[in-house]
Amino acid sequence: MENQLTSYLTQLLDTSTNQKGLEWLNKQVEKINTEGAPSKFFLAFSQASRFFKKEKLNLTKEKLESANEFVSGFQPQHWDELQTARTVLMLSYPQEKEAWFAAMNQLFETADMHEHQALFAALPLMPFQKDLIPRAIDGLRTNISLVFDAIALNNPFPAQYFPEANWNQMVLKAIFMQRPLYRIQGLEERRNPALAAIARDFAHERWAAGRDVMPEIWRLVAPFMNEMYLEDLKKTLATKDEPQVLAALLTLRESAYLPGKELLETYPDQVATLDMDALAWERIGSEFQRTRV
Repeated sequence: MENQLTSYLTQLLDTSTNQKGLEWLNKQVEKINTEGAPSKFFLAFSQASRFFKKEKLNLTKEKLESANEFVSGFQPQHWDELQTARTVLMLSYPQEKEAWFAAMNQLFETADMHEHQALFAALPLMPFQKDLIPRAIDGLRTNISLVFDAIALNNPFPAQYFPEANWNQMVLKAIFMQRPLYRIQGLEERRNPALAAIARDFAHERWAAGRDVMPEIWRLVAPFMNEMYLEDLKKTLATKDEPQVLAALLTLRESAYLPGKELLETYPDQVATLDMDALAWERIGSEFQRTRV
């Protein structure tokens, strides 16, 4: 499986015009595979930036569809050429557990920002995944958006492996950093009462400070709707701000709470314009991110 995945990632790079880089990469992979010398692996991992750029992969529809066959939720359309090349090198390192972890731990401890991005984004492709959970959780301590995003966004690893407390911590930090929640995989499936309460507390803190609330946070409360959350949504609807209003209406539409359904019926025109849930949340999140730029 590792050889097939490495071959797939190399093929993603083969769509570029960087033949010099591909030749270099293939030579490094052969050296790492046959010799398994940590020093050569570290050198190649660092030198990859000389041969590959931080430009998004140019993927065909077929290549993109194939990604899910290797790892469910793998989304290489968000990867760049450099991190893909580094992942090829990492997957080529001999996977004897103790030696592999010794090498990877040294990389994690000494990596720069872009190297950390490659390492954390590659978590769902790595071997020994359950043993990597503490490393991924520790990575959430960063305040660098590039690194945090590599763990939290477009990555199936947290939804699959994080305990609830760590999952909630990640989502709360994404809210605090105002990252796009719609790009967190498994967000709907892993909603929970504690996270809904955290989101509400955050909203009230923002209101108390006279600041706007990130509209996507109301997505977290929909399954747990009650009188308390309904009052919050009434306040959100009263803002007359379109993304906020749409978020409140979507939350009411997803909820089974009867008073919420009754409130929803008083907004027939706006409800008629809503997309399907996932698309609507993406539109709201995208618009919020756009207005922040």
